[in-house]
Amino acid sequence: MKYIFIKPLLTYALVLTSLLAIAQQRHAPKGSLFIIGGGDKSPELIQELIKTADMSSKDYVVVLPMSSGFPEQSFAAIQKELSVATRNHISCLNFDETKVNDRKWLDSLSNARLIYITGGDQNRFMKVVLHTPVYQAIHRAYQNGSTIGGTSAGAAVMSKYMITGEQLLGDTAYKATFDQLRFGNVEFQEGLGLLDSVIIDQHFVKRSRYNRLISALAAHPGFDCIGIDEGTAIIVKQKKIRVAGESQVLRIAQPQKLKITKSKHLKMEGLQFSLYTEGDTFYTK
Repeated sequence: MKYIFIKPLLTYALVLTSLLAIAQQRHAPKGSLFIIGGGDKSPELIQELIKTADMSSKDYVVVLPMSSGFPEQSFAAIQKELSVATRNHISCLNFDETKVNDRKWLDSLSNARLIYITGGDQNRFMKVVLHTPVYQAIHRAYQNGSTIGGTSAGAAVMSKYMITGEQLLGDTAYKATFDQLRFGNVEFQEGLGLLDSVIIDQHFVKRSRYNRLISALAAHPGFDCIGIDEGTAIIVKQKKIRVAGESQVLRIAQPQKLKITKSKHLKMEGLQFSLYTEGDTFYTK
């Protein structure tokens, strides 16, 4: 009798699991993320970006330069790099408070096959975009199959919890490399949230940002924290990540026995630590 009772329950559980998996797959973004760690981009990396976007002759690229303090120059630089690899039209939409509700601009953004976010200051970008139709248009494009690319600041904004670059404890003057490992030292702001369980750091190996990323992991121990070096990218398709470029990508996750001392110093007995190069693939949550 127990067997007869349990079997339908197991069947129901399997069916429910399958239905949930199908529902998640239907709502998963159709697009890709092409996240570059900053620095110089090789012609091969630019070609990989264009290949990922998979553009037809009628498709076009939109560059969002709002991270930069010099948006015109920033656009001109990436336009020159992309033009070598594609004949598709490349336009610049430098949104500000007067343009964030412009229907024509928003339609152009939503329908772009490739959206590229330049480097600069991620806080400057999110100040323009957060809680505006621009944010929604980027998400809509990603859901519908567009590739969202970005470098440096344009990489940082991909995360739900965006590293601002500022330290909150001790000497708070900006430093490219954090000089301590203490809980509560890394500042976060709300990013685009295209990655909802991953925190991105950029210029990683070049600027030795291990302290910063470990601090981020301590703040969000259930997340994957990924550091991307210069001249290198991760290509994200749903939960699968592939590495492209000349240097390395580091992933840390699942800290064990994480503790915080009275002086806010961090300690743990282990964590997952992985280092990847060109062509490697791995999966995130």
